[in-house]
Amino acid sequence: MFDQSSFAEALHSPGPAEGLAEKLSLYGRFVGAWTFDASRHLEDGTVLTGRGEVHFGWVLEGRAIQDVWILPSRDAGSQPSLGKWTFYGTTLRVYDPGADAWHIFWSDPRNQYFSRQLGRAEGDTIVQVGTDGTGSSVRWSFSRITENSFRWLGERSHDNGATWRLEVEFLAHRTAGI
Repeated sequence: MFDQSSFAEALHSPGPAEGLAEKLSLYGRFVGAWTFDASRHLEDGTVLTGRGEVHFGWVLEGRAIQDVWILPSRDAGSQPSLGKWTFYGTTLRVYDPGADAWHIFWSDPRNQYFSRQLGRAEGDTIVQVGTDGTGSSVRWSFSRITENSFRWLGERSHDNGATWRLEVEFLAHRTAGI
């Protein structure tokens, strides 16, 4: 029989790897539990809204950050304003000292949506650029970051980054730290 606790123990870490804490703080500051108000902007002008949750934690000997994004939040019940927009996915964020950047891997098995990106600080904002499983260019960013809140945007480009269209906005608030 598989021991779930041994898997969790092997995956999770109590904090950042020694000697990397400063570099890993770019995403490490999000470690903890958050709720968010979500807005999805469809191409026809429709806006879907809902409430979700996200949890960030140290993993892989403290050399990476993993998160779980859930919409609707598990305690929210039915949210008709979401329509068919739901997700339950995870991001693995791995720091690459050679590139001084983060490799970002998003997986949402519920919707079979996957994205690979490269993330870096740009001033007070964290910007991740890459592609998704459809081959579209995506740009995801964290801004307005405080100890207890942040804004997350998801944008898409159909012209290789010449122009961007806002698809998703999350306004998050911390509920617990780790």
